[in-house]
Amino acid sequence: MFMQKNLFSHLPQRYGSYALVTGASEGIGQCFAEELAKSGMNVVLVARRLDRLNALALSLEAKYKILCPVIQADLSSADGVERVLELTENLELGLLVCNAGFGSAGDFLDVDLETEVNMLNVNCTAVTKLVHHFARKFKMKGTGAVILLSSIVATQGVARSAHYAATKAYVQTLGEGLQQEWRGSGLDLLIVAPGPVNTGFAKRSKMQLGKAATPEVVAKQALQALGQKKMVHPGGLAKCMSLALSTAPRALRIKIMGAIMGSMTRHLSP
Repeated sequence: MFMQKNLFSHLPQRYGSYALVTGASEGIGQCFAEELAKSGMNVVLVARRLDRLNALALSLEAKYKILCPVIQADLSSADGVERVLELTENLELGLLVCNAGFGSAGDFLDVDLETEVNMLNVNCTAVTKLVHHFARKFKMKGTGAVILLSSIVATQGVARSAHYAATKAYVQTLGEGLQQEWRGSGLDLLIVAPGPVNTGFAKRSKMQLGKAATPEVVAKQALQALGQKKMVHPGGLAKCMSLALSTAPRALRIKIMGAIMGSMTRHLSP
C-alpha cells in the first residue's frame, strides 16, 4: 500500500520533541497542532477554552501517538502568560507558534477600550514575553524556531481596523528585527502574513469576509516555509494582495486597505 510521506517529518529532528501552539483550540492554531502532531512532535496546546483543548488533545494523541499537554490560559493577562511559562519549564521545547490573537472592526473611537487593551495584550505583550522566554532557551541549545502570525494589514495603517493593524505592525517589525539579530545562531524565525482566513476571527471582529483562505492552507504553507524563508503569504489571495500592495506608495496602500476594510465592515455603520 502506498503511504504518502509526511512533509514535516524532519521537524522533530531539527527542533526537538515539543512544540507549543497558542490559540490552539480552533482555526489556524488547531491546524498547526494537527500538522505538528502528524510530524511526530509532542504539542503543548494553549488557549482559553478547556473543553476544546481537551477534545483536541485526546484526538491528536489517539491519531498520532504523541503527547499533548493542555494549558488553559488567557493570554490577555500577565497571570495567563506566567502560567504558560511555569507549566512548560521542564519541557524540551524547540518550536513556538505564536498564533493567539484577535481583532476588532469599526471606527476606533466607537469600539470598547477594554477590548482594545486586551487585544494589545494578546497580540503584542504576550508575544513579546513568550518569544523572549523561549528563544533564550533555544539559543542556549543552539537550535529552535519561532513562528509569528502577522497579517496583510501590517505594512500600512488601515481605517476601521486601525488598532488591529497597529498590533500586527508590531509583530511584523519585531520579527524582522529578530531575524537579523538571530543570524548564525541556529534559530529560525518565520513571519506568516495571511490575508482573510475562514476562522472564528471574522466572527469575533464582526467582519464580513468574501474570498478567504482556509486555516489548513495557512498552517501547511507556513511549516513548508519554516527554515527556508523569512516570510510567507499563505493562500492565493494573500499572495496577490501582497504583490499588488508592494508596488504601491504607502499613502495609496492606506487608501486601498481602508477601502477594502470599509467594504467588509459596511454593515457596522449606523
